[in-house]
Amino acid sequence: MKRVINFMGVRRLAFTVTLIMTLASLGCLAVKGLNFGLDFTGGTLIELNYEQAADLNKIRSQLQEGGYPDAIVQSFGAVNDVLVRMPGDNPELGNQVAQVLRQDTANQVVVKRVEFVGPAVGEELRDQGGLGMLLALAGIMVYLGFRFQWKFGVGAIVGLFHDVIVTLGVFSYFQLTFDLTVLAAILAIIGYSLNDTIVVFDRIRENFRFLRNTSLIENINISTTQTLLSTLATSISTLLAVGALLMFGGDNLWGFALALFIGIAAGTYSSVYISSIFLIWLKLTVEDLIPPVSAEEVDETP
Repeated sequence: MKRVINFMGVRRLAFTVTLIMTLASLGCLAVKGLNFGLDFTGGTLIELNYEQAADLNKIRSQLQEGGYPDAIVQSFGAVNDVLVRMPGDNPELGNQVAQVLRQDTANQVVVKRVEFVGPAVGEELRDQGGLGMLLALAGIMVYLGFRFQWKFGVGAIVGLFHDVIVTLGVFSYFQLTFDLTVLAAILAIIGYSLNDTIVVFDRIRENFRFLRNTSLIENINISTTQTLLSTLATSISTLLAVGALLMFGGDNLWGFALALFIGIAAGTYSSVYISSIFLIWLKLTVEDLIPPVSAEEVDETP
């Protein structure tokens, strides 16, 4: 057998680091909270139509200089259609924005529609998004309980909890905008991290059949070493793609890409350490993976 890396030899140090990061993230969420975007807090949505292709960067600069620093500008369908979202419920806001944009430009702009999204709608989106995330975690635990064993489910859920909390903690500490795209990234992180964890868990379960004389810690070290190249190849290739999206995806996708980047890095770490550590604490044994034998009724009729 090739050299086995002693991952679990530093499990106490790894758990200490995990505990510090998790508590710091929870503390930051409790003190600072999340900087919810207009998707959750409500605001005005303005659809603009330009005579020629619109320059989004120039539009952002114009709005910032015109006194609208919180405006979110994105392309909407065609290259000459622009969607602007900003706080406020003034019915004249659309015309005021158009007047600012008409200055210092030869590209004619027309206001197509102005809509106000109230805070009640934003609050509903936030609550439904949080409920969806909790339901996803509950479904994952049930799935792992049926496929593996409930101890695997506990380890996986703790790892996913860590990934989500650390990602939210970063957004809370730097007060980065948390909108629907970031929420979508959080849900994607759950799926990605779970996939990594299942690969390791599946190898641990298989090795229980072939490594009968090894301890659980040795089994985890061997299984993690065997899956390490696959885990690193998947994580690095995904991080490269997300990194490109982070650099070249523009302002609209920056939060989404950043959340994915943090979550994938945290998910790789939690798959190697956090989830497996809980298998040790819960004292997983080979008997846990043996299905119970159902007692068959014996027909004693002569």
